[in-house]
Amino acid sequence: MTTGPTSPTPQAAAAEDHRAPAPLFADPVFDGPTDPTVVFDPESALWHLFYTQRRANTADAGVAWVHGTEIGRATSPDGREWTYRGTVSLPGTAPGDTWWAPELVRHDGQWHMYVTYLEGVREDWTGPAEIRHYTSADLEDWIFRSTLDLDSARAIDATVHELPNGKWRMWFKDESRESRIHTADSPDLFSWTPTGPAVTGQAQEGPTVFPLGGVYWMVTDGWSGLLVHRSTDLEHWHRQPVPLLAGPGRRAFDEALGHHAMALTQGPDEGFLYYFTHPGGGRRSTVQVARLHVRDGWLRCERDEPFDYRPDPAKAPALRGGGA
Repeated sequence: MTTGPTSPTPQAAAAEDHRAPAPLFADPVFDGPTDPTVVFDPESALWHLFYTQRRANTADAGVAWVHGTEIGRATSPDGREWTYRGTVSLPGTAPGDTWWAPELVRHDGQWHMYVTYLEGVREDWTGPAEIRHYTSADLEDWIFRSTLDLDSARAIDATVHELPNGKWRMWFKDESRESRIHTADSPDLFSWTPTGPAVTGQAQEGPTVFPLGGVYWMVTDGWSGLLVHRSTDLEHWHRQPVPLLAGPGRRAFDEALGHHAMALTQGPDEGFLYYFTHPGGGRRSTVQVARLHVRDGWLRCERDEPFDYRPDPAKAPALRGGGA
């Protein structure tokens, strides 16, 4: 006897409903969201996605379409369904300037953004770049604080984490020093002092630093997958031999390498990794999310593995606006 397909049980249907959307977000204007950062705003009770809004659907020559970019923004009540909210207005700049890789940190009720700035539009990867600091009370209106003196003619891609001693450390890509990851330290998130190299084994970019499974991790974009570095003290880093997202995934618009990621921890043993892909190998990009965990001492991220995706503000770290 032949029967038709059976309906899923209520439990299976509920599990299906909580799977991560794929893609998580696509930019409705230029079709090129990259460098995602996700934070929770306790005042509005909304998740916020900030990203580099690459102009993927333009016909610009060279890499000009990766310049002249603004910082795009979307919000969500649950971290799953996102509404595009336009671009961030940052004071003191001219239309057509270039903004990349927003990093957002919350401390003492104030938001800090560290964002890469380049003047104008370029058709190649040359020329100076700098990291600028802005603050906001509400993620809407931003105040320019400073251009960071990082002893580099081309510093990009900042990430920030608190040190065990209560001070703060920034990791960034120093393109004037063979695109290695360098650091700067601050007592208050305002004044920064360069403190030297952190990871120098090869060129890489887009660091994100976070604790998980009792140790610290740094994930960077090595352009052939995401490189993983492990530390017990945020000072000394050891390379994990197996990168993450180094092959194509099977989810929609995830059939490409993972690039420039940001980790949002959910308690001590689990987290979510937000990253972007170039599906089809062209200019277009989408933002995806996958589960992070530690197994046998290694950081794992199986992008095709179904997982329950319901980001919980209470489990998110305080520096990302959460309650943990």
